[in-house]
Amino acid sequence: MHVCQILKNKSPELISIRPDRPMVEVLRLFRDKNIGFVVVGRKPGECIGTLSERDCCNAVAEHGTEAPMMRVADIMNRNVATCSTQDLLPYVMAIMTQRRTRHVLVMDGNTPIGVVSIGDVVKHRLEESLHNEEAMHEYIAGTRYH
Repeated sequence: MHVCQILKNKSPELISIRPDRPMVEVLRLFRDKNIGFVVVGRKPGECIGTLSERDCCNAVAEHGTEAPMMRVADIMNRNVATCSTQDLLPYVMAIMTQRRTRHVLVMDGNTPIGVVSIGDVVKHRLEESLHNEEAMHEYIAGTRYH
């Protein structure tokens, strides 16, 4: 399955935040939107970094009670894991494994257009497994070809 097919089943909204905003604002955004990842940019369609729940946890572990008021720019990830819409799901899974990340930013050239999360991967793999199981049951029962 290609990344573009996964994006078709997701909300087209790509949540972003400006780099001058405090981390606590990102945490509220995570809560309100039920997400765990944002793109950081000075203007819509720009990506100068990303911020995940893990990045926020690491900031708290390192800076303690000062972390929630730190600027996004000071704690964001600048080494962003990316893929294209034409990449296959196993490639994205390999990126997640190698980079130890739960989110891969989907790019169209230099423009971020979506995110594939570990949840998206699990959902697809589960659907694929259920489909294969159903096909096997139909094959064994002999009902698939009538």
